[in-house]
Amino acid sequence: MPTRRAITGRSREPRARFAEELRHLRAQRGESLRQLGERLGWDWSLFGKMESGETLGGPEVVEALDQHYGTPGLLLALWELAINDQTQFRERYRRYMELEAKATSLWHFAVSVLPGLLQTPGYAREVLAAGGLKGMELEQQVQARMSRRALLEGDDAPPFRTILSEAVLRTPLRDAGEWRAQLEYVGEVMERGNVTVQVLPFSAGLHGLVGTDMWFLRLPDARTVAYSESTYGGDLIEENASVERLQRAYDALRDLALSPAESRKFVLRMLEEVPCHPST
Repeated sequence: MPTRRAITGRSREPRARFAEELRHLRAQRGESLRQLGERLGWDWSLFGKMESGETLGGPEVVEALDQHYGTPGLLLALWELAINDQTQFRERYRRYMELEAKATSLWHFAVSVLPGLLQTPGYAREVLAAGGLKGMELEQQVQARMSRRALLEGDDAPPFRTILSEAVLRTPLRDAGEWRAQLEYVGEVMERGNVTVQVLPFSAGLHGLVGTDMWFLRLPDARTVAYSESTYGGDLIEENASVERLQRAYDALRDLALSPAESRKFVLRMLEEVPCHPST
């Protein structure tokens, strides 16, 4: 679907409008990305990703940009609209995304693919393309997936635990450079205080969630809902007895997984195995 435009020529899609405003304000200042990074104390590449729509950043950096550009509250308001915009997601996922945005904590199990919250653009693009997306729709969904990563950023980010089947880390991307970037990103996220990553080794054998990617969301009203996902669809499960049964299977699975420290070593070993292409 083409980007909607107002009579001003600016996008009316929250995520695109936020990125456009960032580019416009920096152009008015005549600053380079590197200069902006030096003046605000953030890696300049973060601002480049925000201006391209690859990420929305966290509220702290947006507040700093508001102060830098003399636009008190404007960018933060646009950021809030962008991060809460559910229309960027395909229809079948929107109900889940609404609940994910409200969750006070999240648990996850991955059978063969990294969760969207931990994916790089390169990884997301290859996974979504394998599911049949292409062209404009593919790029739109890659950007939408990248926007989800902001959920884990900032001081008030909810706790997130994911258990990754060993198969996830032994299924590389076609591009070795993109795969290296993805593993490096997982290693980086593992350092965050609100994120726990565990690896379920092949030696754990069969278990109650074999073949099923699962999400569990703890909501503000103390309810927990579950979401089972595959490449071609997903099911939201809200009935208490069903959710409790799946949670018991998840708890048993967690007992079979490597500890977070052992899991980090495992990811680093996988990173060491990625071939390095000599520079030319």
